[in-house]
Amino acid sequence: MRRVSNAPIGVFDSGVGGLSVLGEIRALLPNESLLYVADSGHVPYGEKSPEFIRERCRVLAEFLLAQGAKALVLACNTATVAGVAELRELYPQLPLVGMEPAVKPAAAATQSGVVGVLATTGTLKSAKFAALLDRFANDVRVITQPCPGLVERIEAGELDSQATRELLQGFVAPLLAEGCDTLILGCTHYPFIKPLLRSLVPESISLIDTGAAVARQVQRLLAGHDLLASGPAQPAQFWSSGDPAAMQRVLPLLWGEAALVSGLPSTV
Repeated sequence: MRRVSNAPIGVFDSGVGGLSVLGEIRALLPNESLLYVADSGHVPYGEKSPEFIRERCRVLAEFLLAQGAKALVLACNTATVAGVAELRELYPQLPLVGMEPAVKPAAAATQSGVVGVLATTGTLKSAKFAALLDRFANDVRVITQPCPGLVERIEAGELDSQATRELLQGFVAPLLAEGCDTLILGCTHYPFIKPLLRSLVPESISLIDTGAAVARQVQRLLAGHDLLASGPAQPAQFWSSGDPAAMQRVLPLLWGEAALVSGLPSTV
């Protein structure tokens, strides 16, 4: 059955970080209706097994498709690494977009030849990330920095607290000491602390994330499937597998406006 073009786009992440990607999709494609699931009951994915993450990807994809989604976006680097291949096998006709750290643009941007990566442990351990380095970073030195605890701070809406500042300073200092002039934000949560990060690094340091590139890929895929919406967009709908009230509190900060957040059914 052909999906109608005005059906919504479904987006999910381990938590609220994917709202950074959702915002880029909204900015580029204002006619599109959006559905968003924060799997905050299981955040962060970086500490979970690939098998567990694959199962969550299947369950959340099924839920969003049951809500009528015409396309899916895995707005999470760790979920993409673990689950996107299986979802593409399960839904070969479905426009499906994942995330990957911006190694290619960072390698092109660096002047010093040294690139730093801020990411979750799960992303940095993955074979996919290693393959990206092999493919795009032959001529540059890449220094990786796992950031345990940072996702949880952002989930709590602590984008500029002293505790978050000290945590981030500790992650960034070794990268700067090694001569990095380009930093990859390798987790969809991290763009929300870009202002804080900018205050901690020299102006000459480039900060690179992939949200805008993902939005452009969504646009390309929808156009290729003749699924671009004519509008008007319906209000975005939100669900959380954690505490909906907690997400509802941080939504104005991260999404720019208040909205109702529903709990996921117990079967999800």
